Amino acid sequence: MKLGVDTGGTFTDFVWLDAAGQLRLHKQRSTPHDPSEAILAGIDQHHIGAETAVIHGSTVATNAILERRGARTALITTAGFADVLAIGRQNRPDLYALVPRKPTPFVPAPWRFEVNERITAAGEILTPLNTADLAPILAALQAEAIESVAICLLFAFLYPTHEQQIAHALRAQFPHLPLSLSSEILPEYREYERTSTTVLNAYVAPLMSHYLARLAQRVAPRPLAIMQSNGGLISAAVAGTQAARTALSGPAGGVVGAKYVAEQAGYTHIITFDMGGTSTDVALVAGQLPTTAAGHIADMPLRLPMMDIHTVGAGGGSLGYVDAGGALHVGPESAGADPGPACYPQLATPRPHPVPSRATVTDANLVLGRLDPAHFLGGAMRLDEAAAHAALHELAAKMGVATAATAAWGVIQVANAHMERAIRKISVERGHDPRHFTLVPFGGAGPLHACDLAASMGIPRVLIPPTPGVLSALGMLVAAPTRDYSQTALKIITADEPLADWLETQFAPLVSQARADMAAEGHTDTTLRYALDMRYKGQSHELTIPLAETDTPLAAHPVPLFHAAHQTRYGYAQETAAVEIVTVRLTAVAPVQPPRLPHIPLAKTKATTAVIGRKQVWFGTQQEETVLYGREKLRPGHEFTGPALVFQYDTTIVIPPHWAVAVDEWGNLVVSR
Repeated sequence: MKLGVDTGGTFTDFVWLDAAGQLRLHKQRSTPHDPSEAILAGIDQHHIGAETAVIHGSTVATNAILERRGARTALITTAGFADVLAIGRQNRPDLYALVPRKPTPFVPAPWRFEVNERITAAGEILTPLNTADLAPILAALQAEAIESVAICLLFAFLYPTHEQQIAHALRAQFPHLPLSLSSEILPEYREYERTSTTVLNAYVAPLMSHYLARLAQRVAPRPLAIMQSNGGLISAAVAGTQAARTALSGPAGGVVGAKYVAEQAGYTHIITFDMGGTSTDVALVAGQLPTTAAGHIADMPLRLPMMDIHTVGAGGGSLGYVDAGGALHVGPESAGADPGPACYPQLATPRPHPVPSRATVTDANLVLGRLDPAHFLGGAMRLDEAAAHAALHELAAKMGVATAATAAWGVIQVANAHMERAIRKISVERGHDPRHFTLVPFGGAGPLHACDLAASMGIPRVLIPPTPGVLSALGMLVAAPTRDYSQTALKIITADEPLADWLETQFAPLVSQARADMAAEGHTDTTLRYALDMRYKGQSHELTIPLAETDTPLAAHPVPLFHAAHQTRYGYAQETAAVEIVTVRLTAVAPVQPPRLPHIPLAKTKATTAVIGRKQVWFGTQQEETVLYGREKLRPGHEFTGPALVFQYDTTIVIPPHWAVAVDEWGNLVVSR
């Protein structure tokens, strides 16, 4: 028995299998001040048994980084390198900014300490560490009430002993002080990225550790596992110490869930489109889960394996506003769970000063008739249509347009433009033609916008799963326990050079560590996945090339694989150029038994048996009579055409005119033009 829980900006989603093997789902308003309250409320409301394992997708680390409310963190580094965090790279994200602004370092200058030690680029000791020199640093940590320490020394990925000696000295005086060592968090080259990643982990580890310890105690005796950014699971104890690995916890669950349901339906090449209350996350799956080790969060590099997801600040709760020049904007600011969109019933939380209602994307969909006040959350939560109209009338006046519907259509168009750019970034800009993919929308708001986006991007097909509003939570039931390992190993190679022995030597310590870590968590039957970060000699950045899932890392020579990957990504390959291996990567995965989704024979009835009414809905600049369907009444084999709305507990689906729908044997809606 497993329960998947995804904490979102507006709702906390629950998915579990009941005693009869039926998939059950629930949505609970999130409690941003303490996410565990919503989790416990849902568990208590549905009497989730004590034998059920809880798998949690957490936003605690993400929000702490974005809102800069992590621990008081110090950095200990090699003499001369205290300002690496502030200098960063010389990239210019805002090309035309006359006065560009760098992100403020998470560790201020007074809390960045240097030690007199030095390791060479060959991993040899140039200047030994004298632990007696740590005395003034220890005194400063105590005086400044430091809550967490990041230790990142030059070339520690080649020689970690000095970092370990510093950690030993700190633990002797501060036994409960959380420590993050770069040689454990990210044993890879690139000083700035390694420092940033180690600092981000130290910044959120105390907060995450306390939250998970409290949550584990409150859900006990149910075991607690946490979703990682890479789409795998780790124990709550490991997630507390390596909190940075959970920065994309919830969105990763959605990609895993989308891939699972799409593959069952026969679609291996998909674009996932997760539109929630605060943001939209998109990813491209070309047969395997897309992962990267070059992610960013809050404009800071986070070089840990994570889903290759692109996020934009456009969600159901994104606020519409007019700037000083009269242009309409949508997001990234969101109404969140409290106060939420204007049409949501207000929470009972007492406020000294009521928050004024402002128009959101959800309010715009309601004004256009795409949402229905009586069919939201299966009728469990009635939307306030008058409040939505009032908010859009106010926005219309600022826009200089006559009606709330015109303003609402503008809000939808601007939000769609943001999301279209996100899809273009992970497809067209990376050499993939979206016309060869299927769009899989999910999240509470995804199916409202999916067909519009598919039309604008030329995507021929939309696959809407049976439970799109809680697909991220479903993905947590599908995810497998996973641990990632890496080690920088610079080597220039040729296409005919034998590499088996060298790779075996490089991977051996990672394999040993992986098997030990997985066994400690009770996983003895483990699959190992090998990969290499590779580049042409002289390049600054690498591509990750998967090798094999066997007992030996080398099933095929990596050089031809790299040429092919470079051709796909950049449109060319230099097959006569020297190729360099930069980093070896290992992923250990334990087997998992995913929930079996029901396979239903095709119905012999017409889709008219699922019709529950008709209403006027805006499409473009005019209203059209639209047929309303109940999703629970649709059966495999049913077919119908738009315009139509399909209502279900966890979302509302918009089928525009000139789109056709067929229900497949898995209960998916396959929508095509």
